[in-house]
Amino acid sequence: MLTAPLSIDVRRGAVADLGTLLADRRIATEGRVAIAVGPGQGDQIAEHVRPSLEACEVFRVEDGTVDAAVALGSRLRAGSYEAVVGIGGGRTIDATKYAATLSGIPMVSVATNLSHDGICSPVASLTHEKGKGSFGVVMPLAMVVDLDYVRAAPPRLVRAGVGDVVSNFSAVEDWLLAAQECGEKVDRMALTVARTAAEALLHQPGTIDSDRFLTVLAEGLVLSGMAMSFAGDSRPASGGDHEILHAIDQLFPGTANHGELAGIGAAFCYHLRATHLGDGAERLEEILTCLRRHGLPCLPGDVGLSVDQFAEAVLYAPRTRPGRYTILEHLGLDEDATRKAVQEYVQAHGG
Repeated sequence: MLTAPLSIDVRRGAVADLGTLLADRRIATEGRVAIAVGPGQGDQIAEHVRPSLEACEVFRVEDGTVDAAVALGSRLRAGSYEAVVGIGGGRTIDATKYAATLSGIPMVSVATNLSHDGICSPVASLTHEKGKGSFGVVMPLAMVVDLDYVRAAPPRLVRAGVGDVVSNFSAVEDWLLAAQECGEKVDRMALTVARTAAEALLHQPGTIDSDRFLTVLAEGLVLSGMAMSFAGDSRPASGGDHEILHAIDQLFPGTANHGELAGIGAAFCYHLRATHLGDGAERLEEILTCLRRHGLPCLPGDVGLSVDQFAEAVLYAPRTRPGRYTILEHLGLDEDATRKAVQEYVQAHGG
C-alpha cells in the first residue's frame, strides 16, 4: 500500500507545472492520461493544462456518488489509461480515487478547495441509495494544490478544512482510549502525524487570506491523509467526532459540510471528556477558539440543529462505525443523559 505521495506541490501557479509532473515515468510511461473534472473550477483548470498533455481526454464527474465513480472507472478501463488526474473539490477527488482504484491505475489529485482531508487520503466518501459511505481506496500518487485556485473557491469550503484537521485531536484521544479500554493496537507514527497536523494548524496565526496559512492547512490535510494510510484505516483522523458527523449526514442531510460538522463533533466530544472523565477542558477551549477565529460553527444551532436533533444524532452516531470504540461508546449515555450533555454544552459555550 502506498503510504506517502511521491510529490506534493502547494503554491501559487502549481497547476502550470502539472504537465511536467505527469511526464514522470513513475506515473505514466506513454503519456496516456485521463482528466476527471467536477463542477466549478475543474473545466477551467483542465483547459489550462490541456496544451501540455498531448494524449489526454477529459471526463466529467457530475457528483460524488458511487454510480458516478463506477461509471468513470469503466471509462478508464476501456481507454487503457496509465493514470487519471482528478481536478476539483472533495466529491470529485473522492469519486476519482474510487474510479482509479477500480481501474488499477495511479491517480493525481488536483484540489480546488481545502474543505477536508479527502484530497489526499486512502478513503473515499461517496453517496449511494442508502446514504453516504466510506470506501477504502489507494491514496493519490501525487498531490497538487494551486493556491490561486483555492483562493477562488467559496471561502466557506476553504475554512471547513480547519474543522476537519482540528478534529484529529478528538480522533487521536479516542484511539488512545480504545487502546486503554479494549487493547486496540495503536500505530504511533500514524498517531503522531495526525496530531502534528492538528497542532500546526491550531497555533498557526493568520486566516485563509494568507498564503502561509493556506499552505499549513493544505499540509495538514495531506498529513491527515498520510496518517490514515500509515494506520491502514481512518482511525487517526476519525473518532466520535466523525461518528456524529456521519449521523447528522444520515439523519439531517444537507445540514452543513464535512469539515464544519467535524469541528462541532470534536468540540462536543471534548466536552464529554471534560465533564465525564475530568480531562480535556483546556483542549476544548483551544478548539473552540480556533473554530471561532475562522468563522466556523461551534454549536448545533449554528448549523440549524436543535438540542433534541443534535442529541438524536449523538445517540445514533455509534451505528455509523460499528466496532469503533470512541468516547461515545465508552460513556454509553442514554437518551436523557445525552440530551442533558448537549444542553450543558450549549449553555456553557453559547455566550
